[in-house]
Formats: sequence, structure tokens, C-alpha cells
Amino acid sequence: MSNEVARIAGHVIPTELQLDVAKTAATCEGFLRDYFKASGHATGIIGLSGGIDSALVAHLLVNALGRDRVRGVFMPSDTSAPSSLEDARLVARQLEIETEEISIALPLQAVVAGLPDGQAIARVRRGNIAARLRMITLWDRSAVHQGLVVGTGNRTETMIGYWTLHGDGAWAINPIGGLYKSQVRQLAAHLGVAEQVIAKAPSADLWPGQTDEGEGGFDYPTLDQVLYRLVDLRRTPQAIVAEGFDAAAVARIVELHTRSAFKRAERPIAQIAQPIPRT
Repeated sequence: MSNEVARIAGHVIPTELQLDVAKTAATCEGFLRDYFKASGHATGIIGLSGGIDSALVAHLLVNALGRDRVRGVFMPSDTSAPSSLEDARLVARQLEIETEEISIALPLQAVVAGLPDGQAIARVRRGNIAARLRMITLWDRSAVHQGLVVGTGNRTETMIGYWTLHGDGAWAINPIGGLYKSQVRQLAAHLGVAEQVIAKAPSADLWPGQTDEGEGGFDYPTLDQVLYRLVDLRRTPQAIVAEGFDAAAVARIVELHTRSAFKRAERPIAQIAQPIPRT
């Protein structure tokens, strides 16, 4: 197992995942700048959750496009932690970007109430509905402001399926989708994201007290290290365990990666020969 030699705001950064942060920032910002120029869209629309991922993307957008072309949207629900909205506002103030607050509490209640089992809906299902309502809201604002919805999901989440189809995964462009969570922390620190945002426990804020690591049963440094070996280095689970990683943890991560493969795959379409001859 690799030595843990660096920390950022209390979080361990595995050795093998340390970045050239200046080069990475330039790559991500250039990617955004080039895409917006080619597409002709005026504004980057981003949901600001108060978490590190959206804060980092907001910083990248401002650096790439300028603060006048970035619009942040706060979308609290009735179960959102007040501190999340406070941190989201902190990011917006720091960057001096235009924002608007649109609560999803009422539409979320309406959708849940309209379901046959709405009174007994599991909180994960409710969280997925909330994620999809937030993306509906962002795409609506993109129409108003001639913008593109910019994604905030990282590589770690993508590789284990910790995201919602047609929810937070329904972005038009994503500058940090190739970065593991440990690398997100490094780049966020480099770009000056507020330390309290970097230091906080990652959470989708879908119900009170929810955290990514608590819900998933993993810690991000270990998850990143195992995924890096499994996906990027193409090592077998047995080889990863042989390096010193816990066998049960590796098995759990492999299961999450395998079970979520359908989310990452191109949506299948039946291939029909054209034209179809009449019989």
C-alpha cells in the first residue's frame, strides 16, 4: 500500500494521485474556454451545493470565462443542511458571481406525494428525485441565460456509480470528471477554494446527516487508490489485495464499479438496417 505523505485540510492525499496542479488547472480551464467558444454559448450555469466539487468547478469557470459569464444556482430542499447554503454563498461571494436561489422543496413534495407509495418512499429514491429536480432547474436557467449546464461530478463518483442518471449526471460539459476526489482537493487548494469547504466531510446533502463516506462505507483515499489500480492500471482485485489493501474493501469497491457499469455505458439503441424492406 502506498505511503500517505500529504494532507490537505486534514484529508490524506495518496502519493500516486498527486498532481501537477498548475498544469491540471490550465488543462481544465482551456477545455472550458475552447468548448464555450466553439459552442457559442454565453454562460456557464452551475449548481452551487456548498461542496468542494461545485466550488472547484466555479473557480475553473471564472478563470476560463470571467465572472460575468458564470451564474450559480442555489437549490436547497427541505432537508438541506443550513451550512450547505452558507458555504455555497461563501463561494459565490468569493468569486463575485451572479446567483439565484430556487428552492426545490415544493416540487419535491409534490412529486413524492403523487407517487402511489409516496408516504413510504425510501430516502434514496427521494434523493434521486431531488437530484433530477435540481437538474431540471439548471437546464431551465440555461435556457433563460443562454448557457450550458456545467457538471461537477468527479472520477471517483463516476467509477462507482455514486451519481443519479438524468440528475447530477445530466450535464453538458464537465471539467473535473477525470479527477479523483483526492485530486479535486489538491486542485481546489491550489485555486484558493475556501478551506472550510475543502475540509468538510463530502455530502450529497440528500437527507440530514448524510455523508458520502458514511453512506458508501468507504474512505476516499482508499477508494481512490483502489480505483486507480483497478481502472487505470488494470490490476486484478487479487493483485490489489496483495499490495496490502483490505480484501473486503477491495471486493466492495469492485462490486460498486461493476454494478454501475450501465450508468457509464452509451445508452443502447437497437441497430436497424435502413431502409427496412417491405414484405
